[in-house]
Amino acid sequence: MREKIKVLIVDDSAIVRDTLTRHLNSHDDIEVVGTAPDPYIARDKIVKLKPDVLLLDIEMPKMDGLSFLEKLMVYHPLPVIIVSSITTKDTSAIFRAFELGAFDVVNKSSMYSVQEVLNEIVYKVRQAFENREVFLKKFKSAIPTNKKETKITKKQHLAEISTTDMVIGIGASTGGTTAIEFLLSNLPKNLPPILIVQHMPPGFTNQFAHRLNEISQLQVKEAEENDILELGKVLIAPGGFHLKVLRMGNIAKVHLDDSEKVNFQKPSVDVLFESLAETFGKNTLAILLTGMGKDGAAGLWKIKQKGGYTIVQDEETSIVWGMPKAAIDLNAHTEILPLSKIPEKIIQYLKTLSSL
Repeated sequence: MREKIKVLIVDDSAIVRDTLTRHLNSHDDIEVVGTAPDPYIARDKIVKLKPDVLLLDIEMPKMDGLSFLEKLMVYHPLPVIIVSSITTKDTSAIFRAFELGAFDVVNKSSMYSVQEVLNEIVYKVRQAFENREVFLKKFKSAIPTNKKETKITKKQHLAEISTTDMVIGIGASTGGTTAIEFLLSNLPKNLPPILIVQHMPPGFTNQFAHRLNEISQLQVKEAEENDILELGKVLIAPGGFHLKVLRMGNIAKVHLDDSEKVNFQKPSVDVLFESLAETFGKNTLAILLTGMGKDGAAGLWKIKQKGGYTIVQDEETSIVWGMPKAAIDLNAHTEILPLSKIPEKIIQYLKTLSSL
């Protein structure tokens, strides 16, 4: 029998600590070795109990979760899952958490039921444990730091691209927020429409879209029902909905699907990619980035079978090489690239199309 995953819960709510403890302990492979109402008590328990995974709230007394996370990842790094509420005063704190080294995030005031939230926590605890060694080794070094080397200036553009019946799909999970930021900050403004699925709970995707809009020449927004796909526009799948595309003559529109989770995810990359394979076929450029699990692999394969061009992020620059590896195992990729080379490849591929 394999050793249990040791979890420490840090949350100022006794009710939350008790609920999480009872649920996690009901699984044979997980054991809550301790709880703490604040980071100071947590610090001592981490040293004593040596947990494999930490569940951490953001808003707590004495020291907030982000300050604790920053210190923790320097002096005693371990996989941390942020379990926070959308009522957090500054929702951008979630993205700061990713930058500081959080493995993933769960919204405990989600639109889902309590049971669904608890199940999501169990899934992510297992993924964090399985990927802990590689994740801790890579989280500080995987994202390119010198953006000036590849940054697209306003004078560099793609005015010569003539194709309009084209779409770009991007999928990511763990490590994806910073990877997507890098991509969009290094792409010019007049690209074909871009659709993105980043595994993220309800409530955070709108803030993510605003954040991306500030750093990109492209127009970025959270997708809404019946949004029209347009040149230079990026649509982010909202947390809690699958993102699909419907064709109505020459117009392509967004459809937000409220069906069941796929690959434990909603939104799911597979749902988006399969939709693009059906609606755009060979006119699809799809990119699968860092992330845990296998979501997106099957959809990427369908795009490739339709004649689309598919790019997978390489192992060295992926924070977690789950989704990209799953795609490679299916031979769903046209090309495997480090993150730093993907913006350049996107531009090169579109220029090649325009010259045909």
